[in-house]
Amino acid sequence: MSIGRKGEPAPTAARTVEADPHRWWALVVIALAQLMVVLDATIVNIALPSAQRALDMSDGNRQWVITAYTLAFGGLLLLGGRIADLAGRKRTFVVGLIGFAAASAFGGAATSSAMLFGARALQGAFAAVLAPSALSLLTTTFTDLRERGKAFGIYGALAGSGSAIGFIVGGLLTEYLNWRWCLYVNVPIAVVAVLGALTLLHDRPGHGDVRLDVPGAVLGCGGLVAIVYGFSEAEPRGWTDPLVIALFAVGVALLVGFVWWQNRAPSPLLPLHILRDRNRAGCFLTMMLAVIGMFGLFLFMTYYLQVILGYSPVRAGLAFLPLTAAIIIGSTQISARLLHRVAPRALMVPGMLLAASGLLLLTRMTVDSSYSGEILPALLLMGLGMGLTFMPVFATATAGVAPRDAGVTSATVNTAQQVGGSIGTALLNTIAATSSAAYISAHLHSPAEKAAVIPAGVVHGYTVAIWWAAGVMLLAGLVAGLMVTARAPGHGAPTETPVAEPVG
Repeated sequence: MSIGRKGEPAPTAARTVEADPHRWWALVVIALAQLMVVLDATIVNIALPSAQRALDMSDGNRQWVITAYTLAFGGLLLLGGRIADLAGRKRTFVVGLIGFAAASAFGGAATSSAMLFGARALQGAFAAVLAPSALSLLTTTFTDLRERGKAFGIYGALAGSGSAIGFIVGGLLTEYLNWRWCLYVNVPIAVVAVLGALTLLHDRPGHGDVRLDVPGAVLGCGGLVAIVYGFSEAEPRGWTDPLVIALFAVGVALLVGFVWWQNRAPSPLLPLHILRDRNRAGCFLTMMLAVIGMFGLFLFMTYYLQVILGYSPVRAGLAFLPLTAAIIIGSTQISARLLHRVAPRALMVPGMLLAASGLLLLTRMTVDSSYSGEILPALLLMGLGMGLTFMPVFATATAGVAPRDAGVTSATVNTAQQVGGSIGTALLNTIAATSSAAYISAHLHSPAEKAAVIPAGVVHGYTVAIWWAAGVMLLAGLVAGLMVTARAPGHGAPTETPVAEPVG
């Protein structure tokens, strides 16, 4: 094996891992931070009606409680990854935690909608620094092949289930305390994580030769923000609205300019050789497509359970527990045990097929569907499928990366996840709203029919959008099958290389 010919670095790396008794506690710290970042994308969803009433938000502006976070997070992740490479991952991890906690406290104390929107954007900005630092710290902390698989299994489970956990926690806090605690809850979590990071995490200094690519940051982040903003505005304005078309045009132009500049920049924000790797590019695309479908599920099921079936916030949140459990089982008990024996796509393709099957079951739901008979089986299939997929995506995308590029590679994985969630929410919500309006218009002939036609129309819109989500999931499986050709790490695939690489 190539690392064996390098002399001393490989044995030293192995001894370092064996001698460090705190690496699993370090994983707890990293996992806490990752959970906080992921669940914050959804924790305020169930609390949104209460916050809207308290701060007197208009229906048109309430979306910014969600969108301000996802736009800042997705748009700034690449810059955050490069900052991690420049300043050192432990340092940026701690700064990200402190900033995230401060922004959360600011949002919890909001006295106006503008104050809350600003706090959510600040949360997203600090999450963009925190998330890539967390994943690259995980990559450099666990260098033993088998231990790395277990660590990525836990990390992947949190990445996949954090959004569902956000709904549960949001429901509990909203019903038994108030909506502000959906933001305040981040403060004690961050305090524990900061203390743990200062005590347990170890990292080499940042790479002094890394420079921030300011033109690349403006072009790349601006392009992502414009496109995600365009998708979010397409829901209230329509796809043919001049502003929406202009945003898409500007976004595409900026991203084309970004790619052009990255080929010429002396220190590019996103080294394009990262994307030229077939397996890594396949993982990024699979992640984005998978999350489009998953966020669509969260959006529609939350409204379906509360508005159509009349669930309370807590009951609606608890309804997602089987999905969360299935994600954890699929990631830690199946993917983590099999990844070193089978090729990553042997897990990712079946995972996407299972998730698509769960969505297809949901296309049959009606205003009278039962949770145990029709909703629960779909959630279990969806959870197992996402659990099978997330862990190999994270592990394969970050394998074989040079230490100086670890942060930006981790940021690209998270960018794919966050941008996919933003696009999925806006795109599928627009499809649902349009289909519902068309159904109601065609079936509502007198005011007396409203009580029956409107709920049926709403559910019809959900099922149409879920059909589209299932198609996106199948496309993700196709991408994984065609692009992710890496062999199992235990059979001499290139993914063995990074076992000692991050240390040497």
